Amino acid sequence: MASQLEYDLKHYINGQQVAGISGRYSSVYNPAIGKVISQTPLASGDEVRSAIAAAHAAFPAWSETPPGKRAQVMFNFRSLIIEHMDEIATLVSREHGKTIDDAKGSITRGLEVVEFACGISQLLKGEYSENVAGGVDTWNMRQPLGVCAGITPFNFPAMVPMWMFPMAIACGNTFILKPSEKNPSCSLRLAELLTEAGLPNGVFNVVNGDKEAVDTLLTDDRVQAISFVGSTPIGEYIYQTGCANNKRVQALCGAKNHMVIMEDADIDQVVDAVMGAAYGSAGERCMAISVVVSVGDSAADAMLEKLVPRVSSLKVGPYTDSEAEMGPVITPESQSRIKGYIDAGVAEGASLLIDGRDLTVKGHENGCFVGATIFDQVTPDMSIYTDEIFGPVLCVVRVETYEEAVKIINEHEYGNGTAIFTRDGDAARNFAHRIQIGMVGVNVPIPVPMAFHSFGGWKRSLFGDHHIHGPEGVRFYTRMKTVTTRWPSGMRSGAVFNFKAGGEH
Repeated sequence: MASQLEYDLKHYINGQQVAGISGRYSSVYNPAIGKVISQTPLASGDEVRSAIAAAHAAFPAWSETPPGKRAQVMFNFRSLIIEHMDEIATLVSREHGKTIDDAKGSITRGLEVVEFACGISQLLKGEYSENVAGGVDTWNMRQPLGVCAGITPFNFPAMVPMWMFPMAIACGNTFILKPSEKNPSCSLRLAELLTEAGLPNGVFNVVNGDKEAVDTLLTDDRVQAISFVGSTPIGEYIYQTGCANNKRVQALCGAKNHMVIMEDADIDQVVDAVMGAAYGSAGERCMAISVVVSVGDSAADAMLEKLVPRVSSLKVGPYTDSEAEMGPVITPESQSRIKGYIDAGVAEGASLLIDGRDLTVKGHENGCFVGATIFDQVTPDMSIYTDEIFGPVLCVVRVETYEEAVKIINEHEYGNGTAIFTRDGDAARNFAHRIQIGMVGVNVPIPVPMAFHSFGGWKRSLFGDHHIHGPEGVRFYTRMKTVTTRWPSGMRSGAVFNFKAGGEH
């Protein structure tokens, strides 16, 4: 196998690439051709602990580095990402399969968090209250935690890591990234660019691995906080295990995102929104719209009349094809799983309007392609409705009333994102107020907030108390310390032995 691989993959520890020594590997595919192109070394517990040791040793000096100097590293890093945008996008597309434009868009969304982190001096400002009691002042500060770790998924190998480590590092922490073993090249390149930007050795490390690596991060006393993005079962395990080991944990998990279309919606706007939200990145994203809930048959019929021909003409191909609008899914296993869900939808009685199971791309017959798929007449008891398919499969659910739409969304176990398309401001306001979902769009299909706001879902889409990036990112990666001071003066009132109004006790 080794002689057939296109390139070697390593870890990045203490400012340099380090070969894996565990003897265990995971295959990395180029999904456009369905071929293994490299192998990811899966770190042993000892290898992970060496990265933790490097991060732990680097923390004292980095945490004492003034925020302005930490921000300068982020400024430099930002410039290097822009300079190497084409290279990074190619790394993403080669191992994930998404189109180059899609890859660049995701890098740009990650870059926005880097830009937000450049303002860390402002973000870390505390509060001050003078004379809370006689001669007593109180103020607070936010201080870094120590060694933090991030565990990230395959679908956004640039963006999701950049939702984590820029904030953690800018706040004064050191960081260990455990990217998906399916496509780690982007994370390793970002580590090199951080070193080039002036980040001291050991502040940022990348260890590739599987459950052994994750469990080591979750149980080592030197790791103070864990950030995770991925599936709900794994996220729940990480949250429970991390908390049991006295760590701060944020785990952003699965989703089943609904788009409600009212009868007064702009159908052309709806169709454009669905095309991008359901089939962008081949549906492999936690904010993908995978369910359209039509209030009344007329809205569904009008949408499908225009949507079906658009989906039928969608150009699917490899990232090397500049005209491709959608690429493959990431592995043969993902391809098989998604096709299995389509099989299940047919067996359960949904109406299959467009079938993506038999799609082949000329010259890439072995690629991991699944065509864009549409089911109509889907009901909430079907697996294609209840489960996160994580592929280019859209379900259309028809309901008679707005209240029914709200009810089925609120009853779903996931609560990541949702949207409503309508011209009715009252309906939109009511929906935003009542819906039990963490991120809501009004005539916006994928309501991912900008970096200066925070991202996160409700219910089983999030375990932990903090959303990711934005102000919540600062709060997650720091802890507050409150200082109350009194200085000697001639105005003394004697000892106090009881709690008193005014804050003195």
